[in-house]
Amino acid sequence: MPTLLIDITRLLGRLLKGRLATGVDRVDLAYVAHYGHRARAVVRVQGRSVALSMRASQAVFEQLVAQREALPWSIGMRVLRGALAGGGEAPLAGSLVFNTGHSGLHQPAYAKQLRAQGLRPVFMVHDLIPITHHEYCRAGERERHMQRMDTVLDTAAGVVTNSQSTLGELARYAQQRGKPMPPAQCALLAPGLPHLTPGPRPIAEPYFVVLGTIEPRKNHWMLLQVWRRLVERLGPEAAPRLVVIGQRGWECENVVDLLERCEPLRGVVVEQASCTDAGLTTWLHHAQALLFPSFVEGYGLPMVEALMLGTPVIASDLAVFRELASDIPDFVDPLDGPGWMDRIERYAAPGSPLRAAQVARMVGYAPPTWASHFAAVDALLERLHGHGSD
Repeated sequence: MPTLLIDITRLLGRLLKGRLATGVDRVDLAYVAHYGHRARAVVRVQGRSVALSMRASQAVFEQLVAQREALPWSIGMRVLRGALAGGGEAPLAGSLVFNTGHSGLHQPAYAKQLRAQGLRPVFMVHDLIPITHHEYCRAGERERHMQRMDTVLDTAAGVVTNSQSTLGELARYAQQRGKPMPPAQCALLAPGLPHLTPGPRPIAEPYFVVLGTIEPRKNHWMLLQVWRRLVERLGPEAAPRLVVIGQRGWECENVVDLLERCEPLRGVVVEQASCTDAGLTTWLHHAQALLFPSFVEGYGLPMVEALMLGTPVIASDLAVFRELASDIPDFVDPLDGPGWMDRIERYAAPGSPLRAAQVARMVGYAPPTWASHFAAVDALLERLHGHGSD
């Protein structure tokens, strides 16, 4: 098997900035935890890739896994200083290098660097949303994501996708661009949350959770309009609570206006922009349901994590959600405001029969595991090893 490298540039940068782990970060950490014992770390600095020694790599990997929610500044800077000062070396030609976070793929120099160093990248593709639904993304993101996917198709030794839905989107994109598909493998993602014991119920009132960065495709605006109507109908004391967990993203001013200035929602909607793994586990475990009204997704880690904790899910009727959870959740069209209001009221009711029916459907549910994920990835690596030795 060729030398295995893990590109930690994105993960290192985000943790140094004090960012809490997103779904992509949790995937990066899972790869570090699984392959770190036999891999070396790669950091991209000043236009070049630097591979740390095996000893230095092990130390960094251990710190990344141990400090999964915030990396001490001194450790991260020590890694960067070592790379800049010659503490690393050029990666060995022919090595397989994991890039699991789309990092750097939009930069023309990235593909040139891979070819110049003779590296064989294995990319994880999380979604093609900026291409297929660019109206929900920042200006210019469609072009950048096309550059990323072109880099994947032009340079990848292999591709891992997080779902069959994403694999199908990538195959369609390759056909549209007239490019061949690299060897590819779907490997479903396991819950990113560690197995923590939930804490005591955080609030007495019935509540629901919506989890994810606040951005247009997540459909927070619709939920907040539903909640305003619930408050008008039931009153602020009787209305269930909505807990909004996630950082504020982009082009979400209308949602922020409602969160900050809508008087009927004050005290009824709780915003948790910063939430630890332990806090998230507790909020999810005690919720009446996770609400997932997205217009489009490449995966759905919050859904998997909620079901793992025994929490019902009310979600948009997306193909990827059915791929992950079959018919367990209650599915509602993301444009059907009255339908969402009806489900929320019924799930909030004491002894809700509708909620109990979903809990019954969860019996026997088994979330994807990292063991099954990495078994699929290892099968791909074996294929690539065979290709590399031809």
